[in-house]
Amino acid sequence: MQKIDKIYINGEFLTPHGTERFELFNPATEEMIGTVQLADVEDTQRAIAAAKAAFPEWSRTTKVQRIAALKRMHAAVVACEEELLEAIITEYGAPAARSRWMASYPADVILQVMQTLESFEFEEQAGIAKVILCPVGVAGLITPWNSDAGFICNKLATALAAGCTAVIKPSEMSAIQTQIITEALHKAELPAGVFNIVTGRGEVVGAEISRHPDIAKISFTGSTAVGKGIIESGAATLKRVTLELGGKSPTIILDDADAATVVPMALMAGFMNSGQACIAGTRILVPRSRLTEFEQAFSRAVEQIQSGSPRDEKTDIGPMVSRKQWERVQSYIRLGLEEGATLLTGGEGRPAGFDKGWLVKPTVFTQVNNQMRIAREEIFGPVLSIIPYETEADALKIANDTDYGLNAMVLSGSLERGLRVARQIETGRVLVNTLAHEPQAPFGGVKQSGLGREMGKWGLMAYLEPKTLLVG
Repeated sequence: MQKIDKIYINGEFLTPHGTERFELFNPATEEMIGTVQLADVEDTQRAIAAAKAAFPEWSRTTKVQRIAALKRMHAAVVACEEELLEAIITEYGAPAARSRWMASYPADVILQVMQTLESFEFEEQAGIAKVILCPVGVAGLITPWNSDAGFICNKLATALAAGCTAVIKPSEMSAIQTQIITEALHKAELPAGVFNIVTGRGEVVGAEISRHPDIAKISFTGSTAVGKGIIESGAATLKRVTLELGGKSPTIILDDADAATVVPMALMAGFMNSGQACIAGTRILVPRSRLTEFEQAFSRAVEQIQSGSPRDEKTDIGPMVSRKQWERVQSYIRLGLEEGATLLTGGEGRPAGFDKGWLVKPTVFTQVNNQMRIAREEIFGPVLSIIPYETEADALKIANDTDYGLNAMVLSGSLERGLRVARQIETGRVLVNTLAHEPQAPFGGVKQSGLGREMGKWGLMAYLEPKTLLVG
């Protein structure tokens, strides 16, 4: 049983002023594994003050100094990978198919930011003017529970590379992972106040960060509903905002695709991170002329996908992060049946052989139309919808008929055709015949999937403001 009763402000581990204790559970066993004492508004204000005090000196550091700091951060996070891996399995329930990547990604992303910074130019000439890129100020970084350490390290490394200082509000549901990363970052010996980590509730700590006048920039990853609230709260002080929000990503399987090749890829895209991923390809569009063929192929393939204990190496899909999330997913499975969709495989309840743990059967509905709620709302679990289409134009119309636009996939027997279709999808990123990720490319969404971009030079520029200098 872990008892986490410290937050990190101005280079020190401090007991929070807040007194609320939040219980932590192992989602695979439903057993309580610890408690975390949550920060409150006073703690948040203290963290913001520390970041504000540290900003002038940090903003004047050179590129060489910032790269040196990132190198120390990288080394410290690499050293805690095994400890972090255990926490990811125990606290989050990530299976072997995902947990190792989640444990190594935090260090990898710091290295990626270093590489971006090395080639980044903070000054350029524009006619007779010199344009210099200046850090915006104190950044409020609000991270989710589905990749806690990765989001903390990505956002923090980028903010520091730009010359900003930071106040981080991680999810209270990931407190053990946060503690490990905080201790690692402390060992990197950054100047006091340059980064501060206050674990607390969104409606308390997150709300204070969103409205506080000394926060100049917010980077938030999470739900669209919360993202809209952040914009409203930050409007009074015109905060710069980057939002990476929800998704209902389409996977378009064109009529020239080979079923044996594309079905496993579509399932990997849909079930990634146990379905708890904003980019998950949960709407699978297939040609109606081949619907029966694809239904059979998906049914056979899902039979080989195992939902179970994250400690079983054969497990592909781990438990949902919490009872609340498990119940949400179960409600959407019931809703799909009520809406008239056909259950191809899976369904309500836990997988066979399990009477505890927040496990969900890998579930696929077919004969779904795009107006059903299971096709329009983000479920955030291993529940996929097969939507038949008539023509390529019809497929594009269905793919773009959504409030979201974060990610998409096109699977085709012709790369040229796949690229042509990809260009017509309204989204921030499209994968064509691949599941690859490119960290130097911008990542973010259109419509209600967010504002702005993270990753690469685009992510760094989000923490900078241009200043024009003219000399007579």
